[in-house]
Amino acid sequence: MQIELNGERIETGAASLDALVEERGHDAGSVATALDGAFVPRPLRAAAMLRDGARVEILSPMQGG
Repeated sequence: MQIELNGERIETGAASLDALVEERGHDAGSVATALDGAFVPRPLRAAAMLRDGARVEILSPMQGG
């Protein structure tokens, strides 16, 4: 399916938000996620199902100043 990840259209085989985080190689414990504009906490990612055209944000904290 095609989704929008951080503003970029991508193809994914992931069915859920947690599977997408893993598929993209992120550390699940150190990222924040949103699906279609709504924050999704880590414990709820497995139940957050993706659909074609979904808008997903995966954000990592940045160091510096």
